[in-house]
Amino acid sequence: QLQLVESGGGLVQPGGSLRLSCAASGVILDYYAIGWFRQAPGKEREGVSCISSSSIGTKYADSVKGRFTNSRDNARNMINLQMNNLEPDDTAVYYCAAQAVGSGTYNYWGQGTQVTVSS
Repeated sequence: QLQLVESGGGLVQPGGSLRLSCAASGVILDYYAIGWFRQAPGKEREGVSCISSSSIGTKYADSVKGRFTNSRDNARNMINLQMNNLEPDDTAVYYCAAQAVGSGTYNYWGQGTQVTVSS
């Protein structure tokens, strides 16, 4: 069973940076497409970014394009979401999720990590 664990959340001032990580054990994450999602209080969950298996392609929501970078660290079997120039609207619980090739859906989810952007 694939288990994902996010880390790296915290409190940061507007304009600051955080790096979230998504780690797994027992499987090679490079075989999975990985998505980052977030959910703010009172709002629906939204997709932030996704990276295909073997890093063939990466996509970003318009709201984070140019500020967030989604990348793989295959040596550590992790996915990193580098978040720069953070804004208060980025405040949310961030989740990573994994999609097996050909499954068409994100079957595996982490527990989430809180990101708060506030002065």
